[in-house]
Amino acid sequence: MSEGKGIARWPLMIIAAPAAVAVWSGWVGLGQMCGFGLVQPLPGMASWHLDTAITLPIGIEAYGTYALGAWVRLAGSAGTVAARAASFAKRSSIGALALGMTGQVIYHLLAAAHATRAPWPVIILVACLPVVSLGFGAALIHLSRAAAEEIADDQADREEKRQARIADRQARTAAASGAGLASYGTPAAALTASGSGPYKAPYTERPGPVRTPPVRGERTGPRPDRAELVERLAGEMLADRGWRPDYKALESETGFGHSWCEKRVKEARATADARRARSELRSAS
Repeated sequence: MSEGKGIARWPLMIIAAPAAVAVWSGWVGLGQMCGFGLVQPLPGMASWHLDTAITLPIGIEAYGTYALGAWVRLAGSAGTVAARAASFAKRSSIGALALGMTGQVIYHLLAAAHATRAPWPVIILVACLPVVSLGFGAALIHLSRAAAEEIADDQADREEKRQARIADRQARTAAASGAGLASYGTPAAALTASGSGPYKAPYTERPGPVRTPPVRGERTGPRPDRAELVERLAGEMLADRGWRPDYKALESETGFGHSWCEKRVKEARATADARRARSELRSAS
């Protein structure tokens, strides 16, 4: 199955071929028992004849298949007309298939009894089938066309509403952006090329002091191990109670920023406090 083409339909031909042969022979045989036979459709104009028994399988079974497809397509569609068309297709397809099965049963029962003519109730029923098929087919086609128009109109309405929402959202965004840009003295209509947001002046063009981002120190040697650094700082704290961290030196030594160095100093301070507390307990005991 190729991508984008859906389920292949050719297996349906294999499935339908034996059923078509059986259905055709059954309806033709029943039609002949009910008086369907050779007629001259154009007397005085053409001498050829037509066996009207073939009209039964073409009309009944073809309509049942068509109505079944319409039912599947329209099922779940939004709209009053689409719902009516789906309901009509559902009921008429089931009725046509049930009528087709009934015709096959009647024919085989008559053929098994070696009957040459069908009873009069069967003749009346079979004689009405072409007209019923024509009426149901015309009604379903008109309903399907009306449903398709309703679905197209509904989709157009939804698309129009969606575009209106997008335009409204863009207008509100532009208005809010204009109000925000007024404090910078920038034209309110200035937007980016993509239209996704307002124009933003470069950082240095905005009023107020220019803030420069912090720069990490450049490492002067190999990057120290985290545990070793914490251990060394804790030792310095134990040796000198008035020890104060030199963050610039730490940043230069480690190559990390102020936040990373501050966390290591806190870890070292906690380690030093714990060791100092243990030492005081031992001396007290």
